[in-house]
Amino acid sequence: MGEILVVGLGGFVGCAMRYLLNKGADAILPAIPLGTLLVNVIAGLAIGFILGFEPFSSITQRSRLFVVSGLLGGLSTFSAFSAETVLLFESGNYLHSGLNALTNVGFSLLAVVIGLSIARALSGAIK
Repeated sequence: MGEILVVGLGGFVGCAMRYLLNKGADAILPAIPLGTLLVNVIAGLAIGFILGFEPFSSITQRSRLFVVSGLLGGLSTFSAFSAETVLLFESGNYLHSGLNALTNVGFSLLAVVIGLSIARALSGAIK
């Protein structure tokens, strides 16, 4: 149960950071989703650094859960997807790396289209 609380606390911090970054970016450039790009790039940079920085490997499991699963997960799950794809590629699993990228992006986009279609159909039926 303690690990769930650690991840949850990290997630709270990450989500709050995402909200603040999005709000700030929207104030600067409201025409495009700059905030989403910023959180994805920041989280990707952070997870890459953490995975490659040797001293980080010696921190406690709870600290790792707080930072990686919680904070970075709350900030952007895109960082986890990106890291997994790069690690697959680096380990020589080129096919799996490519399939991971294509399926995650493709199915996520398709899921949004399907969700929008269902919501719009239900909204039209309710009127």
